[in-house]
Amino acid sequence: MQISALKEISTDENRVALTPDAIKLFQRLGLDVLIEDGAGNNSGYPNKLYEENGAKIVSRNECLKANICLCVKIPKEEDLSVLNEDTVLIGILNPYENKKFFNTLNNKKITSCCMELIPRISRAQSMDVLSSQANLAGYRSVIDAAEQFGKAFPMMMTAAGRVNPAKVMVLGVGVAGLQAIATAKRLGAVVSATDVRSATKEQVESLGGKFIMVEDEESTNAETDGGYAKEMSDEYKKKQAKLIAETIAKQDIVICTALIPGKTAPVLISQEMVESMASGSVVVDLAVEAGGNCPLSKLGEVVDHNGVKVIGYANVPGRVAKDASALYAKNIFNFLSLIIDKEDKKITFNWEDEIVNAVVLTNEGKLRLEQFN
Repeated sequence: MQISALKEISTDENRVALTPDAIKLFQRLGLDVLIEDGAGNNSGYPNKLYEENGAKIVSRNECLKANICLCVKIPKEEDLSVLNEDTVLIGILNPYENKKFFNTLNNKKITSCCMELIPRISRAQSMDVLSSQANLAGYRSVIDAAEQFGKAFPMMMTAAGRVNPAKVMVLGVGVAGLQAIATAKRLGAVVSATDVRSATKEQVESLGGKFIMVEDEESTNAETDGGYAKEMSDEYKKKQAKLIAETIAKQDIVICTALIPGKTAPVLISQEMVESMASGSVVVDLAVEAGGNCPLSKLGEVVDHNGVKVIGYANVPGRVAKDASALYAKNIFNFLSLIIDKEDKKITFNWEDEIVNAVVLTNEGKLRLEQFN
């Protein structure tokens, strides 16, 4: 049985789905590993490294003919039409935005697995792509902010005077937000954070941050069963906007991470709030690909608005491509370990397994996940 990793065609995607250090793991599952020529170049993994670890470098067409085809983002329509029937396609397929591919996947009887739909349960943690990638995005967001910020992060005592520490505020305390807090603290900033979920208060404070939130009856039930933030009422959003507006004017750097799966990102920072910040301040919008937490952010750009820089880089995990790819490959291996019978060397889908049920989008010509109908 062959497994292949495709070269990503998107100009802002530097990651690769399979890294040289993971090849031996996949071989233990009884898989022959194929890599598209140059697939790892943008991640810092040249062909030579793959060959030294036992993979075979082949053309894109050969990769598309493998039993299991790995990608980061969904391939183009022409690629999907080349796949053999019953191929297993695994990647971050973004079914919310890519419904146009459903007919091709079904007509070719492709079994497509959306790694971003891995449920947030204990035994699935090692497969959780969203968490592994968000962790790096949170780290990189602070590094990008520091690069654009014209001052130092930590407090410094010098003979010439004192340098005050940077003030950083994180909006949204998920995996990315927590890593942003930790990174900003390591750089010496004074950090505060806010979230609609009161359960995140302890996590923020454990990292040395100050927790700020609107506390009311709605906030006590602001988390989905999957551990994500719910979309809040208009009344709550008004209270939240007032609190953020009062706090944000005093901040040097704001990191926005608030996302709601399958929906447009909530607007948390208005133009007026940005204008209340001092010149030289920085806003990083990690939700820009989902519409943005700030209306001033533009995908792939750094916008200068009255001296405040609003960063809207696309695919932030891809800005740390080497580590992001390595973690992603391990996530995929752990998922494959669940569905491959090592003795028979066959793929078996146990439909009673909640992980399999949550991840498999199409199978045997049918769309399995009702939420995408």
